[in-house]
Amino acid sequence: MTSFMLSGTTASKISSQLTHLRHQMGTPAVGMVLTLVVVCGESDQYDAVRAATEAAREHPSRILVVIPRDPNEPNRLDAEIRFGESTPGEVILLRLYGELTRHADSVVSPLLLTDTPVVAWWPSDCPEVPAADPIGMLAQRRIVDARSAPDSVKAIAGRARGYVPGDTDLAWTRLTTWRSLLAAAFDQPVAKIKRGTVEAVPGHASALLLAAWLGERLGAPVKVSDSPGPGLTSVKLVSGDGDITITRGDGRLAMLSRPGQPDRRVALARRPTSDLLAEELRRLDPDEIYAAAIQRLARARKS
Repeated sequence: MTSFMLSGTTASKISSQLTHLRHQMGTPAVGMVLTLVVVCGESDQYDAVRAATEAAREHPSRILVVIPRDPNEPNRLDAEIRFGESTPGEVILLRLYGELTRHADSVVSPLLLTDTPVVAWWPSDCPEVPAADPIGMLAQRRIVDARSAPDSVKAIAGRARGYVPGDTDLAWTRLTTWRSLLAAAFDQPVAKIKRGTVEAVPGHASALLLAAWLGERLGAPVKVSDSPGPGLTSVKLVSGDGDITITRGDGRLAMLSRPGQPDRRVALARRPTSDLLAEELRRLDPDEIYAAAIQRLARARKS
């Protein structure tokens, strides 16, 4: 992998250097399918770049990592370009100082790949309304993560406020395998669900979303209860024929129980951030099911 540093630079100089490196290494930009803009602090950039790079193995991308530094320093843009066979696509770390910290979009805009989608991801701190943020306004999809918020429950409960199609949260993406398994439990006819319970460690944002989704789909009250963990540990749905339960005590394997059928052990491992991000990059259309879940959650919190 080639790493090239540019200090006190401009977006046009970065573009020129990228063109030079592509010609030098014989790797054109036409193979990249999107631009992923990652906005994070210096302390988060290592993990964020690692996750984005892993996701880019499935979705070759230009990854622009925006790292706001000291707003009180003189205006300066420092860039680090990572390029090579071990890096799918291109990774560009942009460190912004002074007034540039408040105008990151002016730095990012000239570096976006033409005629390809733009996805914005905030691994940690995120704007209250991502679509109204200058970086968010450049993107078709905007990814945040309630788990990184100081109060993840408050964060996920407020997602419906200011929601715009294209928004999503990795707290929702973590539920994909749970939702798939629950949907499969209804492959055979099941009596009407009367009520349900989702158990998880206290303050688990995904548990609230899962309960809201189940309540929306089943038309039944679903509450959230605390458990020792790790993470989500069980779902119990009470029907006229008996209980449908999924229990996972170790974060890896779960037991699915249904009325009139033998219990079945299924893989239900907790997934790394790179897998979650790769899943979100597969779809660039609005997630209407997520929208319905956060809207139901918002209504439930008000009542």
